[in-house]
Amino acid sequence: MKRTPLFYTILTIELVVGMILLYNLRYLSTALKQRTVAPAVAIAVSATEPTTTPPPAPPQPSNPAPFKLVELSPAVLSVFSVLPPEAPPTDYQISNELVNLGRMLFYDPRLSATQDMSCNTCHLLNAYGVDSLSVSRGHDGKPVKRNAPTIFNAAFHIGQFWDGRSPSVEEQAKMPIVAMGEMGMATGDRVDLILRSIPGYAEPFAAAFPNQPNPVTYQNLGIAIGAFERRLITPSRFDRFLAGDRNQLNADEQRGLATFISLGCSTCHMGMTVGGLVYKKIGEKEPFPTEDLGRFSVTGLDEDRYVFKVPSLRNVAKTGPYMHDGKINTLEEMVRIMARYQLGKSVTDAQVTDVVTFLNALTGDIPTAYIAPPPLPPSGPNTPKPKRVN
Repeated sequence: MKRTPLFYTILTIELVVGMILLYNLRYLSTALKQRTVAPAVAIAVSATEPTTTPPPAPPQPSNPAPFKLVELSPAVLSVFSVLPPEAPPTDYQISNELVNLGRMLFYDPRLSATQDMSCNTCHLLNAYGVDSLSVSRGHDGKPVKRNAPTIFNAAFHIGQFWDGRSPSVEEQAKMPIVAMGEMGMATGDRVDLILRSIPGYAEPFAAAFPNQPNPVTYQNLGIAIGAFERRLITPSRFDRFLAGDRNQLNADEQRGLATFISLGCSTCHMGMTVGGLVYKKIGEKEPFPTEDLGRFSVTGLDEDRYVFKVPSLRNVAKTGPYMHDGKINTLEEMVRIMARYQLGKSVTDAQVTDVVTFLNALTGDIPTAYIAPPPLPPSGPNTPKPKRVN
């Protein structure tokens, strides 16, 4: 076949077209690959600092999803409620006579073996109901087992003491008095003897328990102190915020509240007392280093090992040191510990700051006039002398 100039012209055109098609195919292939990887690159760049060599990735929390604050809507805030003026009992009526007697007994040191220790010694009412010690000291000067929690707002709690071994403030009020490691009175009968030996107690007991022929008893002591404690309430700006005045918390405090809820803290710390209403195992997400068995010592149930009453966060900025053993000194450390062991989360410095800012807004108003120490009746000639401990 004779190759003419036209043949070579057509061959040249076909070669050029083929090269153009090959170039276009390579271009399209590259463009498709870039579109596939582009979002991943954008995410990586936005999540790290623009450095040539990326730093080692920090340990990731168990919930790596982006952190988003909840909106503080009425539905979200309904997990909390406003503090009422008192915690009403279910089996008796509170009267002023009962409260006045309870106040006297709360401050009376003669209810301890050494007659120098009252309920107010470990639960100082002018210091938000705590003594600021890791653990309190008993009448013999030796440390007790656990940290003394505040008694303000405690009458609303599910139970009393860290392990909930007492169902009410009335029962709780009696127990430290006859605990040998605390106030050291041998028995309830010994308490009766002390009270009846003080002539000035006859009239207020009779006024508080008018229908009883012999009202001066250890049992009635618990009722009177419990009645007094049921009005140890400390409302705060947070209550006014919940009641509808959103200006009561500033922007930082509201962001702290939103962070508190978003992290999951309100799962345990809820209700009018922001805690104190449920029992939880310490170390739900990771074993917590403690030898205290908590409620197990009360119930004997395996599921109650390391279970404690969730503490109320009312006035928490004023009631340190923290936890059942009083070993944690700052709220910042507590927030990190609770996030790790209870929620399985790592928290940023900013989140810690936000939560602590909100917790400070839970500091309430101490009822100064209500807690004023009353005059105590003098001892009688037959009042037993204090038992000295060397």
